[in-house]
Amino acid sequence: MLLPSLLAVFAHPDDECLLAGGVLAQHAAAGARTAVVTATWTADSHRAPELADALNVLGAGAPRLLGYADARNPASAPGGAVRLIDAPLDEAVGRLVSHIRAFRPDIVVGHDALGQLTGHPDHQRSHQITLLAVEASGLAHLYPRAGAPWQTSALYAATHSETGVGRLGTLLETVGKSVLTVSDAYVTTTVDVGLWAAVKWAAILAHEGEVARERSLPGLLARLPETERDEIISTESFTRLTPGPVAGDPHRLLA
Repeated sequence: MLLPSLLAVFAHPDDECLLAGGVLAQHAAAGARTAVVTATWTADSHRAPELADALNVLGAGAPRLLGYADARNPASAPGGAVRLIDAPLDEAVGRLVSHIRAFRPDIVVGHDALGQLTGHPDHQRSHQITLLAVEASGLAHLYPRAGAPWQTSALYAATHSETGVGRLGTLLETVGKSVLTVSDAYVTTTVDVGLWAAVKWAAILAHEGEVARERSLPGLLARLPETERDEIISTESFTRLTPGPVAGDPHRLLA
């Protein structure tokens, strides 16, 4: 059975691999259409080619960029683009609506409200923009210049639960990073992506600059024994945000 089409919306290059790389690889392998929108780091930044390589590994097509700068890294926008957290909300939502209407996904996957473990402000802003854009994309009177309306069937937030974070939480704590988790009851979908762990890891490795950094998650994972690393990356958790669980829904994640 063909899996539903999937559009992932994340803040930075490498978020797509770390948070939903297994699900993206699984959907692509099953013949489903997949794509990724990245909110920060512009096409002329040094991470753009790495993102392209990672998406190629995952089978998710070419990069789709909102064109904003990272809140914490001026090098993310050599041309001087505004930071995502400083961009007008209406403008940012409109840019994402254009991508949603162009790709027409059954499912959108993005960040959770906490900002993914470390509470990065770009993650939090991306979550807000995605919530608004998923609803707006289906309404013809909103952003009429962004293309024909398209109603996504489901929105999922990648997340980590208190008991499910496991070794990943401990790993981040070793370098002094915060670990923000949700209650176990908040997680609606947990996916075993062990069969796609090798593809997911290859995509993470494509982000060479992050792998080389000591405190980044790709760098931390690269220094672990393979068995421990695979244990961490072989499970992905999500919360379905809208329109909510529906009996017989054909567009559930990995339906």
